[in-house]
Amino acid sequence: MTNDPTPAPPPLLMSNGRPMIIAVIGGGDPPPRAMELAEEVGRELAQRGAMVVCGGMRGVMEAVCRGAKSAGGTTIGILPGNEPVTANDFIDIPIMTGMGYARNVIVVKTGRAAIAIDGAYGTLSEIGHALGTGSR
Repeated sequence: MTNDPTPAPPPLLMSNGRPMIIAVIGGGDPPPRAMELAEEVGRELAQRGAMVVCGGMRGVMEAVCRGAKSAGGTTIGILPGNEPVTANDFIDIPIMTGMGYARNVIVVKTGRAAIAIDGAYGTLSEIGHALGTGSR
């Protein structure tokens, strides 16, 4: 038993007891601070038992997955093409869509909430889809 007065956060579970899936969206070429934040977010989500879904590529997507994996989490990548080798090294479940940016709808619809970190036009489209479908 430790003397740490901070209780562990409650796990992020859906009403059926399954782990919650949270979408993390962001750019493929972000500044260093955005990469640090993304890794922290991934780690925090995994520590709370959530699964991470993202676009599966580089930048924010890779950093959030690296953070999640460092805390024992599970990661899902909704990828734009047809080749699983394009997924970043921290993706557990690569889902190939062959849809390019149209996959953005799938990324945010898979998550029960969406967290945006940095980004450009693709991230803006994901934010729009998340807001339009009621993601929190």
